[in-house]
Amino acid sequence: MNLFRFLGDISHLLAIIILLLKIWKTRSCAGISGKSQALFAIIFTTRYLDLFTNYISLYNTSMKVVYVACSYATVWMIYSKFKATYDGNHDTFRVEFLVIPTAVLAFLVNHDFTPLEILWTFSIYLESVAILPQLFMVSKTGEAETITSHYLFALGVYRALYLLNWIWRYQFDKFFDLIAIVAGLVQTILYCDFFYLYITKVLKGKKLSLPA
Repeated sequence: MNLFRFLGDISHLLAIIILLLKIWKTRSCAGISGKSQALFAIIFTTRYLDLFTNYISLYNTSMKVVYVACSYATVWMIYSKFKATYDGNHDTFRVEFLVIPTAVLAFLVNHDFTPLEILWTFSIYLESVAILPQLFMVSKTGEAETITSHYLFALGVYRALYLLNWIWRYQFDKFFDLIAIVAGLVQTILYCDFFYLYITKVLKGKKLSLPA
């Protein structure tokens, strides 16, 4: 494992921890898109089905289990434990516009036409756009809490680091996965405006707001 992938994993894990602590400590999921979190639960479930068929390492297995468990814990807290604080009126993005196209694309463009490979490819495509309901929710409410901004920034850093990971693997291992690279580029591009606002506002102690 190279440094960029390790740092990407750490950034991803940090984002999840930030979100879970935010919800648990405040006893509120205000400002958090339940739809984005449900999409992440779907993503991790479909991507890590190989937990039952392919053992790589203790680190690999542990991270997969943590991602799946934390995604469902987040969904449970939003839709059950702290349901009264969930702002469904602003979490209105039509997720079928993300799920259906990415599912169709996974059937059409994949590395191998097998169930596990199609599901893995679907998870890659869906992850590239899964944050859109959260960004849409922020744009509707007009601003995001600082802790939510930290969560989104950590997620964006994770994707950027994974792009560097793919560059590293190509340079030193001659390994090239076009599907993962293109999906990662799409996701990173979606974060560009957010990165700019985070650096120019949140890091200076101001509230972050996205244009409606």
